[in-house]
Amino acid sequence: MKKIQDLREKRATVWEQAKKFLDDHRQENGLISPEDTAVYEKMEEEVVSLGKEIERLERQEMMDRELSAPINRPLTTRPEKMEEEKTGRATDEYRTAFWGAMRNRANHTVQNALRIGEDSDGGYLVPDEYEAQLVQALEEVNVMRKLCHVISTSYGDRKIPVVASHGSASWMDEAGPFEEEDDKFDQVSLSAYKLGTMLKISDELLHDAFFNLEGYVSTEFARRIGAAEEEAFLLGNGSSKPTGLLHSSGGADVGVTTAGATSITMEEVIDLFFSLRAPYRKNATFIVNDATVKAIRKLKDGQGQYLWQPSITQGTPDTILNRPVVTSQYMPTIASGEKTIIFGDLSYYWIADRQGRTFKRLNELYAANGQVGFLAWQRLDAKLILTEAVKVLQQKA
Repeated sequence: MKKIQDLREKRATVWEQAKKFLDDHRQENGLISPEDTAVYEKMEEEVVSLGKEIERLERQEMMDRELSAPINRPLTTRPEKMEEEKTGRATDEYRTAFWGAMRNRANHTVQNALRIGEDSDGGYLVPDEYEAQLVQALEEVNVMRKLCHVISTSYGDRKIPVVASHGSASWMDEAGPFEEEDDKFDQVSLSAYKLGTMLKISDELLHDAFFNLEGYVSTEFARRIGAAEEEAFLLGNGSSKPTGLLHSSGGADVGVTTAGATSITMEEVIDLFFSLRAPYRKNATFIVNDATVKAIRKLKDGQGQYLWQPSITQGTPDTILNRPVVTSQYMPTIASGEKTIIFGDLSYYWIADRQGRTFKRLNELYAANGQVGFLAWQRLDAKLILTEAVKVLQQKA
C-alpha cells in the first residue's frame, strides 16, 4: 500500500517537473524545439511507466487480498436460520461434476448431475460460482464492462423502450384547453451474437492434480474474450457482433470535428466536453488511446491549467477536465477522419449477456498430438440505447 502511494506521489512530482520544463521552454509560437521535445518526451515516458507500474501493483494487491481472505467466518449470532439451499448450477455437486467432465473423469453419476447445465450446442454451462469469477476476470481485462450497464437475458431479443422525444408544457388562458403533448417512444433491440475461442492443453497437464485447470481457463478465457469484447464495444459494426460506440450507424454522435487532421487543440477538447448535455457530464468518462493522451498532456485550459491530471489517490483514475479518463488499445490513433475521443455517460451503453458461458471438451481432435481441446463460448449483444448520452471527437477528414 505504502509503495503504491509513494509511486503515485513520485509520478505526480515527475509530472509537475515535466509541465514546468514544457512551460519554460515554449517558444513564442507555443512550440518547443526538437531537442527540448526529446527531453520532455523522456520525462513523459517516466510518467507513463510509473502509471503502468502502479496499475500492476494494484492488481497484485487485489489478488493478494482475495487469496489471503479467510475461508470461513466465526459465528457472531445464533444460527437460527439455515443457509438457503443451493440449486441447479450453484450446487457443489454440479461444480464437481463439471470439472470432472473437463478433466475426463465423468461417470454415470456425473452425467446425471450435468443434465441441468446442458447447452443446446453440446457443451456445459459453467457453474454459477465460476460464472461470477469469469465475469470478474472479464471486467478486469475489458475496460468497457467496468463502465457500461450489464444485464442478463435468458432467451429472445431484449427490447429496451427509449424516449425518442419529450412533450412540453404550455401556457394557457383560464379554463382554456390543454394542448396535447405526448412523449414519443422508440425501441432498441438487443439480440445475441456468439463469441468463442478454443484452448489446447496437454494430456500431462490435464491429469496433473496440481495443475489449476479452473484458474488457467478463467485467465485465458478472460484474456481472449475480454479483448474481443472491448474491440467490438468500440468498433463493432452490428453484423455478427455488437454495435460499437464509434460505428457511424447506432454509435455515438459527433460532438466536435477538429480543424486539423492530425492534431487536437485545447478548445476542441473543451468543446467536446460541453457538447454533452449537463445531466450526462456529471457521470461522464473519457476514452482514448495512449497516443491521444500523449497529445492531450501538452494542452492547457483557459486558466493555464493542464487538461490532463494524474491521480495521486489509490482507486481513482487520471482525469481530463476533472472527469475520469481510461485508455483502450482499440481506440483509433490521431489520423485524418478518425474518431479519437469518446466522452459520455457510458451507463447508457448496455451489454446483454445471454444464458451463460459454456465449455465443451474435444477428446479426439488433437489426441494424436497428446492434447485435449476446450471450446469456450458465450452469447451477447451490446448497443448504445441513448445516443445523446455519449459524444465523440472526430478528426478533420
